[in-house]
Amino acid sequence: MAKWFYKQSKLVQIILLLIPGINWFVELAIRWSAFLSRPRLLTLVFAILATVTVGVIGWVDLVWLLLFNHLLFAKA
Repeated sequence: MAKWFYKQSKLVQIILLLIPGINWFVELAIRWSAFLSRPRLLTLVFAILATVTVGVIGWVDLVWLLLFNHLLFAKA
């Protein structure tokens, strides 16, 4: 899912992270797929945080995406 997300245009990525319900769903899919592809403690912690915080990490990721062109601890 992370590879699919990064293949999208910057505008589509921003829109996916801006809409609250879709934001949470995209966060869950990206975070858990990132953990499954790279099983590290930090990716697990952020996957759990994204699940529990219901979109708050998504807003942080939106800013991180604008600044650094990838999500926080979820590179493709």
